[in-house]
Order: sequence, then C-alpha cells, then structure tokens
Amino acid sequence: MNTLRNFAFGALISMSTVTLISAGASAGIVCNQEGDCWHAQTEYQYQPAFGVTVHQNDWKWKENEKHAWREHEGRGYWKGGTWMIF
Repeated sequence: MNTLRNFAFGALISMSTVTLISAGASAGIVCNQEGDCWHAQTEYQYQPAFGVTVHQNDWKWKENEKHAWREHEGRGYWKGGTWMIF
C-alpha cells in the first residue's frame, strides 16, 4: 500500500512540475521582414521602425513562406543578418 501511495505522490509532483515549467515558458515568436524568426523569452515593446511582427508562441509559418530560425539571447532584433540591441 505504501508503494502505491509513494507512486501516486511522485506522479502528482511530476505533473505539478511540468505544469509550472510550461506556464513559465510562455514566449512569443518574432519575425522580421527578411524572414528571420526567433523566440523572445520576454514581451518586449518593439518599435514600428524595427519592422518586426510578434506572433503567439504556437505560431508556425505556412509551407510557401520562407523563414529561418535565428536564435539569440537578450533584448534585440535581427536586421540585415546582424543582431541589433535596443
């Protein structure tokens, strides 16, 4: 009986941990006009002059669109193949 109780408790802890990690991992996908896309871990206020579009985290480009993933840490955006910090 103790084994079953320990198993149930372990399963509950595991599910709670996954839920907390998933809730904290919310981010957006940002793409520039050149087709570079990256994950933003924080909701930044991008200036219209940056020429980027912010999508929901589950966004996927359509089959006929040309995009490429270019990840980078920190606050900024891709422009002309260069990471621009703002």
